[in-house]
Amino acid sequence: MGFAKLSLTGRALRLLAQREHSRLELERKLAAHVDEGDDLAAVLDALEAKNFINPERVAQSVVYTRSKKLGTARVVQELRNKGLDDDTVRAATAQLRATEHARAWAVWQQKFGQPPATPQERMKQMRFLSSRGFGGEVVSKVVKGQPPDPDHS
Repeated sequence: MGFAKLSLTGRALRLLAQREHSRLELERKLAAHVDEGDDLAAVLDALEAKNFINPERVAQSVVYTRSKKLGTARVVQELRNKGLDDDTVRAATAQLRATEHARAWAVWQQKFGQPPATPQERMKQMRFLSSRGFGGEVVSKVVKGQPPDPDHS
């Protein structure tokens, strides 16, 4: 196949066709393919100008795919690792916090389904939810068997 000498733009577009990527992710993935005379920053600037790289879309994609199984803290950590700006991360955080209890409840229901019978089981359930990035207050409510308020999911 003739893929050996793809341009940086070609490589970037191929990556973007697979899923949303932040500028920082593309920079990291393309750095190894920069040849003398290539200007990676200019390629990324051009892709941003054409809206191929869009931080809000990246954030929404991560929130959509990861929030089903992870709490706010873990999803926010992933957003920060992608190099997204503070405003974009703050907006996503607010969106995630609004659904934290409902998401934690769904994860807990799938994994355990019933309140713990022993203190050891309670700690196991709390550790599990905490390791997924759910906040302490929400973890406590869920493990006590308190379902989310339907009005405030």
